[in-house]
Amino acid sequence: MAKTVTERAELLTQLAEVFRAHGYEGATLALISQATGLGKGSLYNYFPGGKEQMAVEVLAAIDQWFVDHIYKPLRTTSDPAKGITEMFAAVNNYFRSGQRVCLVGVIALGASRDIFSEKVKVYFAGWVDALATALRRLGDDKALARRKAEQAVLEIQGALVLARAFDDPRVFSRATDESERRLMPRDETVA
Repeated sequence: MAKTVTERAELLTQLAEVFRAHGYEGATLALISQATGLGKGSLYNYFPGGKEQMAVEVLAAIDQWFVDHIYKPLRTTSDPAKGITEMFAAVNNYFRSGQRVCLVGVIALGASRDIFSEKVKVYFAGWVDALATALRRLGDDKALARRKAEQAVLEIQGALVLARAFDDPRVFSRATDESERRLMPRDETVA
């Protein structure tokens, strides 16, 4: 019997956590089976392409979440400053205030990077492009908006690593708060 959409989404969430914890290379079928409660035969039934298909579908689900909750709102909100604030709130929620690593970042740094290079590139390029679009709508020229967007994504990703290294989610919160403050237009009416 095929899994329902809800069940498949839950399965992808479970797979994502295995890949986050062990990387693509370290995520053995035994670990995946333990996390999902499915035997190897059932896993291959749902994912005939094996572990690579699992990772591709997990990355696609992550990308879709970011499209829906980060990229589209940044590009379409009538108030780009509000869109940026909402981006940081969504990022904080998604990464659990710095306590959850970025799986796409894990893949980007791992030995399997070449297998998933296009998905990794699309994820980061989509984020930078969407944020740059909001910054341009706030008045930055194209080059400045791009540099600021790259810097903000870099700060978020770096903050995830440092928060994990220090086992201190406050590092993430401080970094994202500072990054958000730097992106916001300054009120020039203050005397």
